[in-house]
Amino acid sequence: MKKGIPFSKLNGSGNDFLLIDNRERILRGVDLPAFVGKVCDRSRSLGADGVIFIEKSRCADFRWRFFNADGSRAEMCGNGGRCAARFAVERKIAGRSLGFETDAGLIRAEVSGRRVKLQMTPPHGLALSRSLTLEGRKIEYSFLNTGVPHAVLFVPDLEKIDLMGTGRGIRTHRAFAPRGTNVNFVRVGNGEVKIRTYERGVEGETLACGTGAVAAGILSALHGHVRPPVPVRTRGGEVLVIHFDPEREGFGEVYLEGDTSWSCDGIMHGEAYRY
Repeated sequence: MKKGIPFSKLNGSGNDFLLIDNRERILRGVDLPAFVGKVCDRSRSLGADGVIFIEKSRCADFRWRFFNADGSRAEMCGNGGRCAARFAVERKIAGRSLGFETDAGLIRAEVSGRRVKLQMTPPHGLALSRSLTLEGRKIEYSFLNTGVPHAVLFVPDLEKIDLMGTGRGIRTHRAFAPRGTNVNFVRVGNGEVKIRTYERGVEGETLACGTGAVAAGILSALHGHVRPPVPVRTRGGEVLVIHFDPEREGFGEVYLEGDTSWSCDGIMHGEAYRY
């Protein structure tokens, strides 16, 4: 710890993450939620949408612990999972075909250079064409848990939505108590899904959300707007590809595919998280 904490920063479709190899428990005794909340601060520290700790596993290539930027624990993160898979391959922790433990279950991935195809845990909790009342307005949505909960709203114009106000209101709505939900605004056209996401734990818009893209792709198909594989264009402009079979129970094997980028490696000093 006195010599600093080695880290890498990777990006998946506009979601950026700090990755720390904690297999030798270099962060033993550290309050991880508080640590994450500090280092993810973009003004006073390194900044990131989340932190991924790579740890030893008895049943897979490795185990991860994932934390949102506010220090809250999340069961799964699609773009983070793709970054973790590439990190593990580059660091010789795993081969190009790998599996790792998450709070949502065992995740498998195939890594080919920057490109990562991530098998998701089976989606559940499907609810189509539901409604809720927010500040006197009736809002229609559909819902799917793709490792974490996602409400999806189909809208005519992504530029005219009140993402922060409506997103925050739905995220904390009693319909999704006690832990809340992520909120995705979706527009479908020309066979492509475009998405903006209010992400739980970040408490604002992110340039991409992998599990949200999966939920949006599947729900868009179930509403009859597209057929798989579904291209989902994120706010950051990158296209993620969602593979699934809408005719099979549990949608068959569900995959999230897209590129990753490796921003940097570095040493994190104490002043990054003690302020």
